[in-house]
Amino acid sequence: MALAPLDDEIAISELISNPYPIYKRLRAQTPVLRVKSIGRTFITKAADTRPIKDNPELFSSNDPNTPMQRAFNAHTLMRKDGEDHMAERKAMMPTFSPTNLKTVWSPAYEKLAHEYLDRLPRNEVIDLFPMLAGPLSASILSIILGMPDATDDDMQFWSQALIDGAGNFAWADEPFERVDRAHIAMDTYIAKQAEILKAEPDQSALSVMVNAENPIAYSQIVSNLKIAIGGGINEPRDCMLTILYGLLTNIDQLEELKTSGNWSAAFEEGVRWVAPIQVSSRLVMQDTTIRGFDIPKGDVVMTIQASANHDEELFEDGDKFNALRKRTPHQSFGSGPHHCMGTHLARLTIGKLLLPLIFERFPNMEIVEPENVKWWGFGFRGPLNLNVRLN
Repeated sequence: MALAPLDDEIAISELISNPYPIYKRLRAQTPVLRVKSIGRTFITKAADTRPIKDNPELFSSNDPNTPMQRAFNAHTLMRKDGEDHMAERKAMMPTFSPTNLKTVWSPAYEKLAHEYLDRLPRNEVIDLFPMLAGPLSASILSIILGMPDATDDDMQFWSQALIDGAGNFAWADEPFERVDRAHIAMDTYIAKQAEILKAEPDQSALSVMVNAENPIAYSQIVSNLKIAIGGGINEPRDCMLTILYGLLTNIDQLEELKTSGNWSAAFEEGVRWVAPIQVSSRLVMQDTTIRGFDIPKGDVVMTIQASANHDEELFEDGDKFNALRKRTPHQSFGSGPHHCMGTHLARLTIGKLLLPLIFERFPNMEIVEPENVKWWGFGFRGPLNLNVRLN
């Protein structure tokens, strides 16, 4: 037995700009690889990544060297296991109940979607990132979290600051300075809103947590909200833009979906093709082996779900967007105890509500200069722009 090979050539900048060719090479040649620039052991095959997520006793979420704790100024539920993790997770779960999804959040999202689509100018070239995907994702999240007076700009700034801080594996100063400014504003707003919701409770996450019979500590309530702010805008925003890019650059697929109405297939393919959350870290609790290599206690493995979702053993032409492909489980929403709490909300709002609505409203929407769409991100990934003409 021996340690996995050590790579000292893969640069963070390459992983941010275009990681997929690297992952393809690693799956074929070195699916278990220590990457010096990231300080973690990359796990790139689907057969290896899912069992890691499903075994928190051996692979703990508590990676001690992640930028997340510095970015969030807290030991969040994302880095906890067992009872501690479940207590904080359960604190928010009532907000995302099937009843609330159907009777509260679905109507709210549909109303907002109509409002934001009404504002879009026709027969002009517009960027859907700032004009639809970002603000719509921010607006519905502010309502669900119990922060309705937070502006779209506030929510997007806070979210991006948290995400950039949590993904700051280079430990640069600027992302942490920016997220520190965001914390001051968030903490002030949340404290004020918590008092309002104690007097006037509703089904929002903040209300559910502060009005619980046995509430978790206030500091944990705040960190829970910040986790939701961080992921609850970037992930639906990025998957919305990714799916629209995929459909608008594959018109044959789009026309077939218009006929079949199977928009959920486009949603699943989009989040598979470019996973909004690309990687996850796990701390190794006991000496173990993966594919014949020693993985010592105290090592940190990084499951690359972005790579697992392109694995040739599961997906033919996995590097291509194909909304008509046979449904095969992907790993974009995680697995095990940390499976994404917002999965059903995302599938409902984007897959079942937004996609049919936007193509009903703009049946001849065209992408403009798709070659100029810029994709960005290592830990979290999506398009930074999407220019279209609404016909």
